[in-house]
Amino acid sequence: MGNRAAQPQQRADAVVLAGGRASRMGGVDKPGIVVGGRSLLDAALAAVAGCARIAVVGPERAGLDPTVRQTRERPPGSGPVAALAAGLAALGAEQAPLVVVLAADLPFLTADTVRRLIEHLGAADAAFAADRDGRPQYLIGVWRRSALDAALAGLGSPVNHPMKALVPATSTVLELPGTDDCDTAEQVLRARTVLGDTLDDARAALRTGLTPLPARGTALAAARGAALAEPLRAAGPLPRFDVSAMDGYAVAGPGPWRIRRDIGYAGGERPAGLEPGEAVRIATGAHVPDGTTRVVRDEFASLLPGPSAPVRAEDADPQPARTETLALLPDSPLRDDIRRRGEDRAPGDEIAPADTPITTALISAAASVEVTTAAVRGPVRARIVMTGDEIRADGPLHAGQTRDSIGPVLPDLLATCGITTVDRVHLRDTAHGFDAVLDAAHDRDLLVVVGATGGGAADQLRGAVARAGARILVPRLRLRPGGSTLVAETVGGTTILGLPGNPYAAVATLLALAPAIVSGRTGATPNPTLRGPLHNAAEIAAAVPRIVPARYAPEGGFLGDPAIRTAHLGGLVGRDGLVVVPAGAADGALVEFLPLSR
Repeated sequence: MGNRAAQPQQRADAVVLAGGRASRMGGVDKPGIVVGGRSLLDAALAAVAGCARIAVVGPERAGLDPTVRQTRERPPGSGPVAALAAGLAALGAEQAPLVVVLAADLPFLTADTVRRLIEHLGAADAAFAADRDGRPQYLIGVWRRSALDAALAGLGSPVNHPMKALVPATSTVLELPGTDDCDTAEQVLRARTVLGDTLDDARAALRTGLTPLPARGTALAAARGAALAEPLRAAGPLPRFDVSAMDGYAVAGPGPWRIRRDIGYAGGERPAGLEPGEAVRIATGAHVPDGTTRVVRDEFASLLPGPSAPVRAEDADPQPARTETLALLPDSPLRDDIRRRGEDRAPGDEIAPADTPITTALISAAASVEVTTAAVRGPVRARIVMTGDEIRADGPLHAGQTRDSIGPVLPDLLATCGITTVDRVHLRDTAHGFDAVLDAAHDRDLLVVVGATGGGAADQLRGAVARAGARILVPRLRLRPGGSTLVAETVGGTTILGLPGNPYAAVATLLALAPAIVSGRTGATPNPTLRGPLHNAAEIAAAVPRIVPARYAPEGGFLGDPAIRTAHLGGLVGRDGLVVVPAGAADGALVEFLPLSR
């Protein structure tokens, strides 16, 4: 829960009800659902952070502030009154005069909600928040402890009673904002649309929530941007045979050795087998002859003149040939510069596990053990959809038009994320233009839509997504720029990435989210996050996270641009990348760095 800052409600205890079956949401752990960058339970705990003692009733949860008392109603699932009674018992004997009671399914709760209820209590025994229809919400309330204890005592057993059974005769109701709860998946989505997802939450939703592409067999060299669908195993040994690891001499037995006249070359004919006491000149990578006991590298070799070799009748040169003797230099180390067959890889050894991205290194490592094809997912194939009557890609500009400055560079930007651009289309501002685009999306893995994601008269994407029955994964982002970003998946499995229309906002959001989309569709293991200190973070930080251009600082870390213009990409000229600046960050804060390709 973090540090609990002092708030005006110090004279109250709090009970947070974090159990329940969530039957209308398929039995998911409702308090653990993340909305607006925090779980619903964390939202409730933040609202009561200034209370004297806090009890959470529900399943045991790791990671809570150790001062928070955790308990469970008996039997589990026996209703809110039983849960409240368990929470009161967990608070202990030192009672505050007031008790705040909250459910852990209220994403819009704030400490101000609790403060205003306490102020409104007056002489009453309980004060409840009212929803927009004026109905009291008994799980957003403040009670006098004495009245609550008396009401519980009057019930006898607290099991399976509604909260209304506890309401005292003298209670008051105050209409407050933030009383909307999340009982269904649709309500969770609406709350996330209002609050927006943090960048981390959005990435997690994309990595785990997108439908993986089907596996297919293909040549590895043509699969950059894809990821292995299953482990890749060696078909042959590496090395395929015993080879020399250095330029030198293959020798047999203990030295000194008589040097033969033939030479072994990599890729050439293998020298004839060695007899004890013989040596043959050999190059790096050459197949060592039979009988070789070691390879002596050149820097350890000493060549001495030897006796004349006998002249054979078939030799063209009747002069006797002088032989040389090979010996080791004094103090030479005892080592064997032979790479043995299969010492790096044996047939069946794993080259890389499933979900490994297809990279230059992987293609090379596979080829070295006779593997050139594999089962992969991807690469992600994209269609770029530029929107807006005012945008023109080529030709003279007419009144009210502007040049398309982002469409031509998007394929390169997508390629740096491992996405292949197949085509690019321009969609005019019409009421149902996106309906046709989504209907035809089945032949692409990804639609990258630039513009039309906001709520203006010309912003038609969200309506088309709703009409198509697409599943929304990221309704908005808590990020500036990029708040209007939308990510959804069509019924046919095509990912829709709706980017803001401003060029800088589109590029920043694309670089922040595209790798997670690739990971979700291909299964590729995410790359590690690059982080470093942002020396002028306090100058840039705002109430919400920001993403700004940055340069490498001479002393290490980064220097960000405090001011940016989103209508063009001029702010990226001469910059090394982008930094994601957390809300309220101080100078020197560690920030995420997104490099720009040159």
